[in-house]
Order: sequence, then C-alpha cells, then structure tokens
Amino acid sequence: MTLVAPDPTRAVPLPLREQADVRDRWLTQRLLDLLPALMDRAGIDLWLVVGREYNEDPVLPSLLPATWLSARRRTILALHRSDDGVTAAAVSRYPVGLFLPAWSPDEDPAVPAERSQWAEVRRIVEQADPRRIGIDVSRTLAHADGLSHTEHEQLVTALGPYAERLVPAEELVVGWLETRLPEEIATLHGLNRLAHEVIAEAFSSAVVTVGVTTALDVAWWIRQRFADLGVGAWFQPTVGLQRAGVPLAEARGTTMPAVPYDAVVEPGDLVHCDVGLSSLGLMTDTQRNAYVLQPGETRAPAGLQAAMAVGNRMQDLTTAQMRPGRTGNEVLAAARAAAAAEGVDGDVYSHPVGYHGHGAGPAIGMWDAQGGVPGTGDLPLHAETVWALELCVRVPVPEWGGQTVRMALEQGVALTGTGVEYLDGRQTELILIPGA
Repeated sequence: MTLVAPDPTRAVPLPLREQADVRDRWLTQRLLDLLPALMDRAGIDLWLVVGREYNEDPVLPSLLPATWLSARRRTILALHRSDDGVTAAAVSRYPVGLFLPAWSPDEDPAVPAERSQWAEVRRIVEQADPRRIGIDVSRTLAHADGLSHTEHEQLVTALGPYAERLVPAEELVVGWLETRLPEEIATLHGLNRLAHEVIAEAFSSAVVTVGVTTALDVAWWIRQRFADLGVGAWFQPTVGLQRAGVPLAEARGTTMPAVPYDAVVEPGDLVHCDVGLSSLGLMTDTQRNAYVLQPGETRAPAGLQAAMAVGNRMQDLTTAQMRPGRTGNEVLAAARAAAAAEGVDGDVYSHPVGYHGHGAGPAIGMWDAQGGVPGTGDLPLHAETVWALELCVRVPVPEWGGQTVRMALEQGVALTGTGVEYLDGRQTELILIPGA
C-alpha cells in the first residue's frame, strides 16, 4: 500500500492519524531546517530538555512524537549543534520517535536506573564538550522555565565540573516555540477559517433565539461545537453583550461591558465573543462582533459600524509598526502614538500564538500594561511568527445617545519576511443576527 502524505492546508480538522503524520513530518523538518540557526543565534552548543511524566517542561511536547501525549517516566532530550546540523538523542526508558536512543537501563542491571540515566547525560556532555549548555530556566519567561528544581539539582550533580557551562536557554526556547514553518502558517489559515465559521454559525438564528438564548448559552454552544468537530478549546469561550442604556463600567483599572454574562440576548445588542481552538499542536485566538437587528432594521446603526471601522484602523496602525527587530514595547509605543495622533482611543494587547495560545515571544502590551511590559515586552519580533492581533477601541455611538462602546477585535496574523498577512482575513463588517 502506498501512503500519501496528508495535506494539512485542506479542510480541517484532519483525522487523528493524519494529524500525527503531519505533526511528525513538521517536527523532522523543524529539527533539520530551523533548529541549527536558532541554536547559533542563541549561542547554545548543547540543549538539554528534561521532564518527568505529568511534570513536563512546556517545551517538551513540541519535541515529542505526536503519539506521545506526555513524557514517559523521566524523558531527557539532548540536542547537540555540530558542523553537520543538530544531533538529537534521547536518554529515555522508551524510544522517542526520530531521536537517537542513547541509553538503556537494562545494559547494567546492577546500576540503579536513575543513576545510570544521569551518567549517560554526563557521557553525552563529555563527548560533545560544548562551550554553552542550554537549560530551561528563566526568571522572566514562563515558557523557558520548565526545568524543575529537583531535575536541576540532579543535573548539576551529574555534570560535575561541566555544570559551570550551564546557561539559561531563554532565547533558544522562544525561537523554537515562536518560529513557524511555511506549512504551519498555511495550516493556521485553515484553523482560523474554522474558527470564523464556528463564530458565524454561533452568531446566527440557528443558535440564537432572541429573547430566550443567553450569552452564556452561546459560549457553551461554541465549546461544544469545537468538541463535536474534533478540535480542542484552549480556554473557555466567552460571549459578552453591550446595549444602549447600560454604559461601560470601571473594572480592574479599565472600562468593560456591564451587561451580565448570563443575560438574555435582546434586539439592539452588540454581541462579542472571544474563542480559541487547538489542533495539530497549534492554537488560534479570535474575537468577533455581531449586532442583533431590531424590528424594521436591515443593518447595524451607523455608529456601531463606524466603531468597527475605527477598530480596523487601530489594527492598521498596529500592524504598520510590527517589524522584525523591534521590541514588543517599541511596537506598542509607536502604535499608541500613531493612534493618539489620529484621535483614536484604544488599547493594544497583542501576543504570539503557536504551540501555546499565549505563546512564547514578545508581548505587545497587556490590557493592564499600556505603558509597556517589562521582560517579555523587551523581546524583539522575528519573521515567520504568528500573532493574535488583539486590541480594542472606545467610540461614542450617536444612536445610543452618545454612549461609548468598547469594540474589541482579535485576529490571527502572520509576520513574514514580506510583512503582515491576516490569517483567513479580518472582520470589517458586523455579523447580523436576526431579531425576534
């Protein structure tokens, strides 16, 4: 039987077996094509990734075969940069996919397995004789702080004098987790399309019975729909309402919608959702908005549509500043300055997405840190990365008596060598939900 490699860019989600084939092929390509340059950029000669079952380093799942749903016992991966590329070895009780098996606890039954395993790590280090050994410890970056206290202690003991060569692998971890293959970006177009389709279905009369359905009902429908389609939700979907006569309220240092999350959807409501799905080891993060038509209406009030246009302008002002080499804080400051120059009242709180929904890489603001984000905001942007372009604007609506609405938008984008591209397009018109 001839096996044909599945095409991840076709309609998603793929069957689980095809997903595994795609993910393993990507992993092979990433180790061959991406990792050597990332290790060179970070100045790391040997990268040790260590995790125990149910206490995995956040990086570890991105390096394991698709059929491994967690670490097995203690799993140690050693990735050595050499003139020929990267040699990937596994010091593990079980074979780890394409990693070279470097140890078997059965070779010398008289030696306890744990001691034998750490001795093999020492042997690998002695043979490689690296100048800098990267380990996943970081005071600033959670994704790069996956080496547990116990494993760190045992590693230092095992390495002896070589422990002096241990350095934090922060830059390497971020580069590995944030950098996307062209095929991964193409697949994320499809995953974002799926998210958009589910939102469009949720914001329709097929799901919403005006005057009966609550915002919370719609949120749970979205999560159930993801499950039925065979994709995960990496956070609980939220659906919120804004309506005339219920102004924004001060909350947590900002203004937020004041309509309860379990309120019934009524004609004239502005409906907002925030959803994220996961498939093929990749995540999406999306926010979209809809308007519930009142009797006799065929379109949303001009003021609400104008607010959408202002939100799109804020997106343009932000993406114009997203250039490789700039830090997240520099992008944030430049985008906010450009918005202020045009009289746009808004906030920017965009973030990378990839293996994690709130992914490794530079933070471009947070909703409660519009002056910059220490640490993660100081990281530089790189090409071939994927982002959730997340922001909001506040705009008065004449039809609502001048009441301010908070138009929140979030859209997947890819930052490539040619600029920013929207993943399956962005929302420029309010979705219309038929009224009662």
